[in-house]
Amino acid sequence: MPAAGGGTLRRGGLGPEFRKLWTANAISNLGDGVTFVAGPLLAASLTRDPLLVAGLAFAQRLPWLLFSLVSGALVDRLDRRRLMATVDVARCLLLGLLGVAVLLDAATIPLLYAVFFAVGVAETLFDNASVSILPSVVARERLPKANGRLLGARVVAEDLAGPPLGGVLFAAAAAVPFLLDAGTFAAAAALVAAMRGRFRVERPEEAPPTTLRSEIAEGVRWLWRNRLLRILALAIGLMNVTLMATASILVLYAKERLGLGPAGYGLLFSSMAVGGIAASLVVERIVGWLGPATTMRVGLLIEASTHLVLALARSPLVVGAILALFGFHAITWNVTSISLRQELVPERLLGRVNSAYAVFSSGGTALGAVVGGLLARRFGLTAPFWCSFVTMTLLVLVAWPILSTGTVRAAREQAAS
Repeated sequence: MPAAGGGTLRRGGLGPEFRKLWTANAISNLGDGVTFVAGPLLAASLTRDPLLVAGLAFAQRLPWLLFSLVSGALVDRLDRRRLMATVDVARCLLLGLLGVAVLLDAATIPLLYAVFFAVGVAETLFDNASVSILPSVVARERLPKANGRLLGARVVAEDLAGPPLGGVLFAAAAAVPFLLDAGTFAAAAALVAAMRGRFRVERPEEAPPTTLRSEIAEGVRWLWRNRLLRILALAIGLMNVTLMATASILVLYAKERLGLGPAGYGLLFSSMAVGGIAASLVVERIVGWLGPATTMRVGLLIEASTHLVLALARSPLVVGAILALFGFHAITWNVTSISLRQELVPERLLGRVNSAYAVFSSGGTALGAVVGGLLARRFGLTAPFWCSFVTMTLLVLVAWPILSTGTVRAAREQAAS
């Protein structure tokens, strides 16, 4: 199965085109981290309504539920490099518009919501194309390493460096974080546009015309019929429900159960980021040593154990340690699952299958945030952790026999035939 980018790009190392892609992602991730903090700060300066402030994150995530499938079909229809560059130009203009509005003291809540919603729509295109383009940039056996490097850069830039920088810049001048983010997208667009190669899926000339709806349905059917990827999609949906159910009340957990202030709460998130960075450096060797099936089985055990420890713990050190382990697992799981999709899914379907997979992931995230708040309000702060532990234990029992070396081998043989 030839890749869209052709063989000239697939050499022994990750290569210069990957370096451009990596740098573009790292720069834009830094801008995302800055805006992640600056956006709510701006909203809080415009309104004192907690619901309106919290709704900003929902506005940015909603497009994943509304447009993810359509975005996947477009990624499979269009030149992925050009699409990514165009989307980054659009994001540059959107954030630039918001920055200028803040400068002119013309920013409003409706404008903020509109910009963040539009940026979210753009993300559904860019993130899908970024995953789908990678098999055309590096050799398939180097995908775990390449995905690890991309996710590691994201953790460093978006989770560690970006948020504190965003807070400092917003305190200095409220418009600066958004103008900086606009600049990062302009730089990323230039880097992606400079990538050499062809990144459009070739369609046979004799192929009959299709509709967007039929193409989306084809991608969803392919995912559902693949036993391995189907269980991974269901697993990530449940994992994100349990993750967000606990993460949504973690600030209260840190304050009321652990006795931590804002700085301590921030350190808990930093511990997850540190674990993720460590994983990004060694994930290729871990997957090569254990194999993807065993790696994911261990990951499920870590995920279930994390919720159990958090339900029982009262020591900030214990909680920080288990969250660091969770961060290590999260990056390892993501690299493994992404690399398997890139390896198993036909090139012409990669965008659509990735988008169908993202519906499970995003749906779990949205549902988990609501579930966590309801459980904590009704049954107490530890209720989301206990429910998440039970849910993950059941998932381990169901997924364990499917996530086997034999299943992975059969999926690879099917993809090669």
